Amino acid sequence: MIGKNHINQIKLALTKPTTLTKIKIIISIKNIKVGNLNKLIINFIIYFFLSQISYSQTNYNFTGNNTDIKILDKISSKNELISLINGQEKVYKDLAIKVMKCTNSELDDNPEIKAYIQVRDLTKSDNDKVYVFNGWMFSSSPSIAPFDHPVYDIWLVNCY
Repeated sequence: MIGKNHINQIKLALTKPTTLTKIKIIISIKNIKVGNLNKLIINFIIYFFLSQISYSQTNYNFTGNNTDIKILDKISSKNELISLINGQEKVYKDLAIKVMKCTNSELDDNPEIKAYIQVRDLTKSDNDKVYVFNGWMFSSSPSIAPFDHPVYDIWLVNCY
């Protein structure tokens, strides 16, 4: 029995360091994996913040210099596309149309075009500075600020 115990103790002593070595190797492998995971998480966080910065920089509305509007003559039922340069007044039949500013959010899935438009009716001679329409017009919903005129209708089409 003494011999068997002695042999068992020797086996136990010989196997102990190897199991401890195996445990140390496994722990170090886990630490390496955790380290790689930490690197992956840090890289993901950096990528996320950089993408948000670039997204926020590209999410700005594009301010254009030219605006396209469509004018419908209700009497003849004909519509015409007119290109306007922002800041300049253009006379179309009995209307003087001036676009002050237009913006286009072209990077959205559903782009929104908006413009600040001033329209004067030239047939009214009582006061030349009174506007028939003076406000923002939206391409997606023209009924928010409707252009109300007995002969003409105006829709915002494009800003570039």
